[in-house]
Amino acid sequence: MSEITDFDALRRAMAENAEQPEGPARNARAEELLTAAEKLNIPLAVIEALGHQLKVYNYSSEKGKMFVPFARLLRMWDERPEDFDEYETHSLHWVFKWVSSGMLDQPHIPLASIEKWLGEMERRYRLAGHSERAVRSAEHSVAAHVGDVARAERAYAAWLAADRDSMADCHACELHGQGWWQAELGRDAEALQLWRPVLDGEYACAHEPHTALASSLVPLLRLGRTDEARANHLRGFRLVRAMESMRGAYAEHVEFCALTGNEARGLELLAERPAYFTDDGHPQSKLEFLSVVTLLMDRLTGLGLGDRQVPGPAGREWTARELAAHARAEALALAARFDERNGTTYVSERARARMARKPLVERLPLGVRLSPGVRSVRPVPPPAPPAPAPPVDAAPVAGRPDLPALLAEARRLSDTLRPGAVEAWAAAAAAAEGVELDPRDRAEMADHEAMSLGPEGVALFERAAGLYAEAGDPGEALAARARGAYVRALAGDVAGAVAAVADPYEEVLALYAAGGTGLRQTASVLMGRARTLLRRAHEEPGSDAVRAEAEAAVREVLALVDGRTGEDVRLAARAAEARAMLGELAGLAGDLEAAAELFARGAAAFVAAGLPWFAVEYEARLASLAHHLGDMAEAERALRAALEHGGAQLEAPGRAQLHLQLAELVGGRGDAVEAAGHALEAAHWADEAGESATLGAWARQQLGGFLLRQGRWAEAAEVLESALPELTAETHGDGAVVQTLWWLGDCLSELGEHRAAAERRLQAAEIARHWPEQQDHATLAHLAGESLAEAGLSAEADRAYARAGALWRELGNVPGLVRSLRARAWLALDGRDGQDRRGGPDGRGGLEDARGLMADAVRACETALDTAADEESRQQLVAELGHTHRQFGDLLARSVTEEVEEASARAAFEEALAHVLLSAEVFASLGESALHSRTGSELAAGRLEADLGRPADAAARARAVLAAYEGQGGEGTGNNEAAPARRAEAEQLLRLLADQPDGGAGSPPGR
Repeated sequence: MSEITDFDALRRAMAENAEQPEGPARNARAEELLTAAEKLNIPLAVIEALGHQLKVYNYSSEKGKMFVPFARLLRMWDERPEDFDEYETHSLHWVFKWVSSGMLDQPHIPLASIEKWLGEMERRYRLAGHSERAVRSAEHSVAAHVGDVARAERAYAAWLAADRDSMADCHACELHGQGWWQAELGRDAEALQLWRPVLDGEYACAHEPHTALASSLVPLLRLGRTDEARANHLRGFRLVRAMESMRGAYAEHVEFCALTGNEARGLELLAERPAYFTDDGHPQSKLEFLSVVTLLMDRLTGLGLGDRQVPGPAGREWTARELAAHARAEALALAARFDERNGTTYVSERARARMARKPLVERLPLGVRLSPGVRSVRPVPPPAPPAPAPPVDAAPVAGRPDLPALLAEARRLSDTLRPGAVEAWAAAAAAAEGVELDPRDRAEMADHEAMSLGPEGVALFERAAGLYAEAGDPGEALAARARGAYVRALAGDVAGAVAAVADPYEEVLALYAAGGTGLRQTASVLMGRARTLLRRAHEEPGSDAVRAEAEAAVREVLALVDGRTGEDVRLAARAAEARAMLGELAGLAGDLEAAAELFARGAAAFVAAGLPWFAVEYEARLASLAHHLGDMAEAERALRAALEHGGAQLEAPGRAQLHLQLAELVGGRGDAVEAAGHALEAAHWADEAGESATLGAWARQQLGGFLLRQGRWAEAAEVLESALPELTAETHGDGAVVQTLWWLGDCLSELGEHRAAAERRLQAAEIARHWPEQQDHATLAHLAGESLAEAGLSAEADRAYARAGALWRELGNVPGLVRSLRARAWLALDGRDGQDRRGGPDGRGGLEDARGLMADAVRACETALDTAADEESRQQLVAELGHTHRQFGDLLARSVTEEVEEASARAAFEEALAHVLLSAEVFASLGESALHSRTGSELAAGRLEADLGRPADAAARARAVLAAYEGQGGEGTGNNEAAPARRAEAEQLLRLLADQPDGGAGSPPGR
């Protein structure tokens, strides 16, 4: 760190420190700079250093330190006001507001002192000729803090009535404060209306819209505007994350998580800021933070997670229950200190009310990834219990489940194919432990337990078959054996399964013919055989014989039950499934249209039977086929139907898949808003299913893309950044990784985070470098160059553009090559690695490099024009040539500095004019399609001619531009906004020429 030896060095050092992140390190450096300023023996240097110190304290967790430098500044002002320049005089009065609000936030400062200070502020503002607006705003803060609503309302009205002057807070801060008060009074809609210009970006400052976004969260939730609340959380948290001074706003984001079912994300936020638990420099924000920590911990404890380990103050481990007690005690102790100072109970009442808030939304998906350590915050809910059994006459023995009622309910559910039947039989079996049951009850219990085990249930199906036989139901015994054969096929033993189902099939046909069993049991065996043979057809898709046998088995089921289902939903389900199975076989045979039709018929039959949840699988298959066949409308309809039919019965993985497919389809037809909604749901359900790293990452990647398409850059960046750690080339493909990095770079660029954008674009380019096709590699390298240039990293930008240019050349993409050369030319002119913009000591190196690169760009265009493949390519190259000549001229004109001799300067402007005129000629050759480009060049030439002392030529060009737009609105159908802009430029040039007493002659521009 260089020694401060003069005032300029001090100012540079303070400017550098102001750009550092908020926090103790920046504050410590400000203290060092004050010591250095005192050694310069310049009063203004000390004043500026004190002001710098006060500012960095104010924007940190050490706000309590700002009173000392302010008191010293005020004493210096009172003793020698002439030592203060205009800026420091303004700054001194400005920070009165910081100090008055800062006193409120420190409970050790007596209320009488604060009121006295408010009066002093009013007196000094009046003496300085300032409006009372800032004073009344400060009075409102005092009244609101102590809970004096009547005084606060009077001060609020006076605040708004007073004139705005240079001492008033910026529009963004004022609107935030006004909206905060409306929200405090329960006027949420009015608060949001006041905040709207800040939330929309019309007004901004160092801490806005950061605080307005945070303050808007609970009002939006209370009004049911959950989509806006989600968006403001993602946007706002991104802004406050790195700002140490914004603990209060950070707390509001933690609170949002606690109130929306996002407890896991709330824990992540706490883990990111461990110092917030203990930093004492700003007691008010510590109170706010600990209050919402209590809220979150109480929420976790209420969910049965009181013993879960959570982030807390350093030095020990904490459970949620322990941290709740600690945070509550700390918060209420702080609140009591404020109340003791204020002589009220208002602060404690507010803190208790905040801690006691109840969730406003049970579940609000955010779309962002949670770290693995906090994903499973909420306990996994048990399966939904079956519907309650109808009342029975006999009351159960106290403490013992009512077994007859449980059996009756389980049988009702299984007979009608209702969800929860397997669980109901399991409950009955648990209740029957130690109870003597008849064989039929035991058979059904074993049968349903086997169903719950899937491929592991073969032995239990055999046991069930024996019990059915013992109970005198040989048909159901055969059905159980057929079910056992099918699960053998599912386990991979297809041949064994086919053999195992043969005997039950023959036996049930004979039994049915003899009247020894019913239609339902016979259909069950035939369906078991058909399923098994269909499984074999999937194993041997190329065998026509195998498919034919399976189809015959399916049609045999249909022949048995079709037209005979009556009110029996089991038989209706057999018919519906058989039609869908025919669809599977048609698909295996390559007849996709027939398959789609049969799936649709099967799904419709399930719905007609009152069994919509069974239609989900076939609607999903139909959607896949329709997509393959190019019928996107039908694919979308089927996916929506699948979600509707599944309802609450649809499991998380399936729900995630359906939403993700819908997102892709809806996004494909251009509806990014609805697509984002489906991607959001897909991400949530993938996380619920434990598939965050696979399906969840896909969903987040898609969600980020759809948010980007809506211009919601901050939200998209948050989601894409959260997707990246789980997106891998092995699982998702390197194309998905590159696309995510690309999109993220675009978002960061739009947000002005150019260095970060460059990093993401270079990461993507490095992956794309290994692809056979290099178009994406070239584009990403070019975009990285743009970001690096915007970040002020000229040397790195030049390397990126050079890399892109080499790739464009290899690809034969002349427009890309030309643009990279032009970009490098501007970088060369502006200098790199700290050089003078004109290069060496004589200033020629930078300009000569730039001139050479622009000349290369011109040659590249002209050479390519000789071999243009078609008219479209030729016109694009002509346009690039026009733009290159125009930029060449602009570059030459801008290269002239004060140090250049006038003769050299005039020569540079003449050369610049020649290139600009060439660009106008080139654009003219393209006709009306390049009208705006041509007139832009004409006006640039006119301005050069005016400054070169040729007013008549300049005026003629301006009039020609006006004439070009007579009777027309603009360039084709494209850029109609350019026409009025060009007219305005031409009219302005004519006015400037008319105002020049010498008729327009003068020095070259820039001199």
